Amino acid sequence: MITYKSSGVDIDAGEELVRRIKKPIRSTFTPNVLTDIGMFGAFYRAKFKGIKNPVLVSSVDGVGTKLKIAQAMNRHETIGQDLVNHCVNDILVCGAKPLYFMDYFATGKLTPVVAEQVVLGFVKACKENSCSLIGGETAEMPGMYNGEEYDLAGMIVGVVEERKILNGKRVKAGDVLIGLPSTGLHTNGYSLARRVLLEKFKLVDHLSELGTTLGEALLTVHRSYFKILYPLLQSSVFGIHALAHITGGGIEGNTARVLPKKTRLKIDWNSWERPQLFRLIQKTGDVPEEDLRRALNLGVGMVIVASKTKVDALLRQLMKSKPFVMGEVVVGRDR
Repeated sequence: MITYKSSGVDIDAGEELVRRIKKPIRSTFTPNVLTDIGMFGAFYRAKFKGIKNPVLVSSVDGVGTKLKIAQAMNRHETIGQDLVNHCVNDILVCGAKPLYFMDYFATGKLTPVVAEQVVLGFVKACKENSCSLIGGETAEMPGMYNGEEYDLAGMIVGVVEERKILNGKRVKAGDVLIGLPSTGLHTNGYSLARRVLLEKFKLVDHLSELGTTLGEALLTVHRSYFKILYPLLQSSVFGIHALAHITGGGIEGNTARVLPKKTRLKIDWNSWERPQLFRLIQKTGDVPEEDLRRALNLGVGMVIVASKTKVDALLRQLMKSKPFVMGEVVVGRDR
């Protein structure tokens, strides 16, 4: 006799997971959330205090092969934070604040305790970003994934006042580029990092130049810039014309996305100290500088494009976040 369970899908495990995560997920709800988890769809009241002309901003993403590091180390409590923070940053650069987040968790064999740790990471980051976790999907797919191997995707919806949308239209030649430090690789470049570093080191190796184990350094949580930057976007005092979240494509590739025609970036690559992890990758793999710049954030998680006349005030306001001037927007050929 062949049953669904003997085919590799354990409905009881799924129900146990729901029991484990219901209460933590509810702790992220705001009055705008109208349904509990477990419904076919999630309801969110479209009422936004203080926003006259609301525009919804949506984004979807994953965390790439950083998942391989988390699974190899059996450390699952931070990978959910990575995904939420990545998504939050992606809509922040549009000027939006997050409203709600939804996740997709797919695995070959569902282990409730593992999935619970991932979801608790979602919960932690949602609370930190004032965002509700209102639903998701857990898929057990034996044959698609090996054993307890899993994959993640996240979808976020935020809102911005129409007149405060950031889309690069305010950027002009003479604007200054200000960098905010990353906490590590964030969620990009792990295929390169794994190929280079794991041929020489083990994840449990303590590396003096990193001050921790390689695995811990690679699992450092992707930083959210929401609480740092969103309040500043509400005022013209700081002259923020655009933001760029530095993900796949590197500093130039992502910042160029907010440039108008006939402008280009002039980056001073020596204006900040490159963190040791990036130096280790370059040295160990003899990786060309061009590849590093395209694949990794090199220690810069967010770039602010700001009016030259407002830079001093902006730097003072951001002092605790250790900002640095890293270049400018200049006149250039059409891209």
